[in-house]
Amino acid sequence: MNRCSLLGRIVPATQNWLACGALALSSVSVTLTAAADDWAQWRGPNREGRSTESGLMQAWPEGGPAQLWTNTATGLGYGGIAVVQGQLFTVGAFEDQEFLLALDANSGKEQWRAELGTLFVNNWGDGPRSTPTVVDGRVFALGAQGNLVCVDQNSGSEIWRANLTDFGGSVPTWGYSESPLVDENYVVVTPGGPNGGAIVALDKSTGKLAWQSDSCQGTAHYSSVIVAHPHGKKQYVQLLMERLVGLDPSTGQQLWSVDWPGRVAVIPTPIADGNRVYISSGYGVGCMMVEIAADNSVTEVYRNKVMKNHHGGVIKVGDHLYGYSDGPGWTCQDFASGESLWEEGALGKGCLTFAGGRLIMQSEDRGEIVLVEPSDAGWRERGRFVLSPQSEQRKRDGRIWTHPVVSGGKLYLKDQEILYCYDVAE
Repeated sequence: MNRCSLLGRIVPATQNWLACGALALSSVSVTLTAAADDWAQWRGPNREGRSTESGLMQAWPEGGPAQLWTNTATGLGYGGIAVVQGQLFTVGAFEDQEFLLALDANSGKEQWRAELGTLFVNNWGDGPRSTPTVVDGRVFALGAQGNLVCVDQNSGSEIWRANLTDFGGSVPTWGYSESPLVDENYVVVTPGGPNGGAIVALDKSTGKLAWQSDSCQGTAHYSSVIVAHPHGKKQYVQLLMERLVGLDPSTGQQLWSVDWPGRVAVIPTPIADGNRVYISSGYGVGCMMVEIAADNSVTEVYRNKVMKNHHGGVIKVGDHLYGYSDGPGWTCQDFASGESLWEEGALGKGCLTFAGGRLIMQSEDRGEIVLVEPSDAGWRERGRFVLSPQSEQRKRDGRIWTHPVVSGGKLYLKDQEILYCYDVAE
């Protein structure tokens, strides 16, 4: 079993790295309102994979943007990255425990760590695989064994904890991987399982059960709940193994459901746009878009195999969708019709994010990072580099699966215990 040493180091990429404006822990301030360039949860401000930031490089120099720092001791696993008010949060495994970590986003120095629970062990890689959510001075994080914790953003002191298996769920094959949705007074997660409802809402302040979706049964896989607003009315939308569902956010009552033939692992997060919801899955399943009527009846707009996205995510930019489709490669898909506009094999399978008018794509095998201008006319590459150094602790079947994050003019990437920071500001 691979282990990550408790000892590690932060490696400055340049001699003036301290000028990045490192903050001592004692000087960290927490503001209830997130800044415009914060990335406070999985897939950013609205769980869409898009940053609202501007003033970023539109093309990268040869060799890529300048590397500001590298921290080689952030723990094993596929933990995602959240950045709020100059703090960076991720999850990782050290020895036989999983932890939530807070770092100074400008220097990479660790500020505190909080225990999540016992180590999840898997042939594709041990450790946690979700993204923390930061709201109102608190951090909510889920370990791969189902341990959900709420801690103080400044100190890491635990406020409450729960375990998803207490609500009738069981740990999925590849571990609990969703990222908690924090919405108003609720923390919404998906225990799944045959006993009780598949989705629960916990009180944000106490961790106590607010509701469980008894009318919605299904197997928890690896997607995360999103907020949708069909016809101006809020719903929670989740992709389970067997179906796509919409829930009343006040009660958890199922409002609608559409069957979905999920295979092996259902992973990508749904995309909501007005009255429409789009989903995709790998293992040959494909994609689907539905439209929700005012009475919550659902019409299937299309279902095809143009986008068979395994776990790298799909992002809507304008009228188009971008993502890696198993088989054809990187694909631009028309959102309204579902038709393929182009396919490209210039970069291997991977994940992506969108910031500053550009797509940032990452290959899972070689760790290549590519800047692409979104266009329905074809692949328009605007820069490329390779992550270095790369983890030597990745298991044989593991890959570079943590999605890129952009916040405050910086690009953050992660390969197991190694966290990287690059300057992508103009």
